[in-house]
Amino acid sequence: MKVLVIGTGAREHALVHALAQDSAVETVVAAPGNPGIDQVALCRDLPTGMTDGAAVADLAVELGVDLVVIGPEAPLVAGVADTVRQRGVAVFGPSAAAAQLEGSKAFAKEVMAAAGVPTALAHVCTTEDEVAAALDGFGAPHVVKDDGLAAGKGVIVTDDRAAALDHARACLAKAGGRVVVEEFLDGPEASLFCICDGETVVPLALAQDFKRVGDGDAGPNTGGMGAYSPLDWAPEGLVADVVARVAQPTIEEMARRGTPFVGVLYVGLALTSRGPRVVEFNARFGDPETQVVLARLATPLGAVLWSAAVGTLDELAPLQWRDEAAVTVVVASEGYPEAPVTGRPISGVVDVRDASVLHAGTALDAEGLLVSAGGRVLSVVALGRDLAEARERAYAAVERIELPGSHHRTDIALAAQRGQISC
Repeated sequence: MKVLVIGTGAREHALVHALAQDSAVETVVAAPGNPGIDQVALCRDLPTGMTDGAAVADLAVELGVDLVVIGPEAPLVAGVADTVRQRGVAVFGPSAAAAQLEGSKAFAKEVMAAAGVPTALAHVCTTEDEVAAALDGFGAPHVVKDDGLAAGKGVIVTDDRAAALDHARACLAKAGGRVVVEEFLDGPEASLFCICDGETVVPLALAQDFKRVGDGDAGPNTGGMGAYSPLDWAPEGLVADVVARVAQPTIEEMARRGTPFVGVLYVGLALTSRGPRVVEFNARFGDPETQVVLARLATPLGAVLWSAAVGTLDELAPLQWRDEAAVTVVVASEGYPEAPVTGRPISGVVDVRDASVLHAGTALDAEGLLVSAGGRVLSVVALGRDLAEARERAYAAVERIELPGSHHRTDIALAAQRGQISC
């Protein structure tokens, strides 16, 4: 099987790495890829960008690939999967219509309501007055979400009503701006990726990510500063419960609407005092949770993605998982997330032991040297007998990497290692 992976980040590096280890996968090509991916797979340019469906389809046909795997959300919402499918190539990734589960939080709430999915109460607002009324109705902490795509940074959770209003005002100022104001959900959060072929749902392992930039969940939201898996503190039977009460009803509702969902449904959960509640849906693998989940997956990834793309998930053997724990720590540029500084030299990557370094925001300069090219620069992933060993290996690897001005969280998976999480 020949596979084309679309994307540039650490999520795509993790996908390429896993696919390259699959004996059934003959060739992996990434477009556009990044310098790290280029070390394990062929990279091809997409001069007109990842949202140009015709260009992606042309490349897939030129390469003669069997499967296209679309990593980021923007190409999915733009309908790239539709265009590639129309050219007769199998795709792991939802249609533009199905990707609206991520593209519009208001649409996702509508689908959840129709499917009876437990989630936070919410108001969809198009004016500042509506936002103010919703904020006062729910009370603090205030939760305000940009309705559209925002690269994981469109949400504010704050006790400061003025800050919540300011965030809403900025979202409403966009063309067609809408915001979703929600009740605050208590309890720890968890992420569950559900592989879907339009009818059947196959869950992966639970993970937890860390969205705030600083230790102790201080500072603004980011695209994610780290993650770990498994979640030994999660209630027994949680995965089966989420599949039965969330993922399967959602997939059935999407099929009923004539927009079957093929790809990965990311279910972001709050494990509240009233039971699991959906915080959000995404229509693709999440970053950085993908890095730890795929590190633990023993079943060859190619067969899983192919089965979803061609509608045969019901024939797939039960997934197998490694016993080890996995931890990933994100190394971010100075100034991230507000104003990341790029173009700085990166060294020490080749000195890393007992861990994998996945590239996210990197590039090669005119001399061919590795430099930072984004806010989140590297994901350092380590396996261990338990979280303590995985954390030790991940942080030892981070210490070997030099990027002037960079920063990272020092508490990824620490509370779980100490047994301090309960729900």
